[in-house]
Amino acid sequence: MSRIGKKPIAVPAGVTVTLEGQTIAVKGPKGQISWTVIDDVLVKHENGEITLSPRDDSQRARGMWGLSRTLVDNMVHGVTQGFEQKLELVGVGYRAALKGDALSLQLGFSHDVEVAPPAGVSFVVPKQTEITISGIDKQAVGEIAAKIRRIRPPEPYKGKGVRYAGEKVRRKEGKKK
Repeated sequence: MSRIGKKPIAVPAGVTVTLEGQTIAVKGPKGQISWTVIDDVLVKHENGEITLSPRDDSQRARGMWGLSRTLVDNMVHGVTQGFEQKLELVGVGYRAALKGDALSLQLGFSHDVEVAPPAGVSFVVPKQTEITISGIDKQAVGEIAAKIRRIRPPEPYKGKGVRYAGEKVRRKEGKKK
């Protein structure tokens, strides 16, 4: 039995949940998001709570039960509070700026790197060396943060590169004479 899957999802005030077959749509103050739950999982919405359960006792149904519950919970959390990911730029001359909606990064290449935000995701640059990515879809926010970090990942000798806020970079010792 899935300990995560058993927990009901509380629907806060101001959030509307629509269930049509296996498609669940959640609408809240920050926006609207929908997702189609796999057929092996049964979804019920009653008494201000969403409950999920496996349709049968197959391994696939039990495996998708907890995952589906977490994804639906993330949808409810996203439309009420949203998700946020912070990145730091470490290195001499490394800086970020906004050009319209797009993010322009100077990361030591011969050219600036432009990153366009996907739908529902926005960038904020409070300082030249900090980037805040926010949106209602946890997967989209995490994916664009990983793509930006992949452009110039932190290197182990000087620690230069793009890193998540609070990320510890394991440092290596340089050459010995």
